[in-house]
Amino acid sequence: MDVLNASEKQGKFTQLMAPHADSLYNYAIYLTNDRDDAYDLLQETMLKAFRFLEKFEEGTNAKAWLYRIMRNTFINEYRRVKRLPELTSYEEQLSSAELLANEYHDQDELRRKLERDTLDDEMSGAISALPEKFKSVIVLRDIVVLPYEEIAEALEIPIGTVRSRLHRARSLLYERLKTYAKSRGYDVSESFVPTDVALAM
Repeated sequence: MDVLNASEKQGKFTQLMAPHADSLYNYAIYLTNDRDDAYDLLQETMLKAFRFLEKFEEGTNAKAWLYRIMRNTFINEYRRVKRLPELTSYEEQLSSAELLANEYHDQDELRRKLERDTLDDEMSGAISALPEKFKSVIVLRDIVVLPYEEIAEALEIPIGTVRSRLHRARSLLYERLKTYAKSRGYDVSESFVPTDVALAM
């Protein structure tokens, strides 16, 4: 492992890590559900990334490395210390029968909602209220738009688990927003799951 002097370390950090600050802050907002806490979480994440920069292998995925640091920081410190509210009553697993029953329905509506330039308070609140394991995958996939491989690396879970959690997250979010969506004129008469959900766990 090369030991960097202060100038080299700052230059490497500025080049590889700093450009991801905005997307990290967006992720932090959904994790903490509070802009001040999100800023604190971002600062702590960047400080840790700078402190342990020598452990980062140049040429590997900097963004996934930073997301992993942020998520672990949130789980190990913020959620414990601040006792942030989180719904925990949902089951992660979906039976293969449920998945197969929904596999061929229209599957793009929720994704279009999530990809709007600005998520309104209702949508943001619904995402923030999801359990962290579901919230992380839906934010990283549908808002930050990371590839599955990068999400798996960031969350340290298999790609199949990313897909199953994403399916569950979208289903939970859809149910939470159904009434709201009707009031905004969306057609929610048919259930759906996203097209890229795999049956693997």
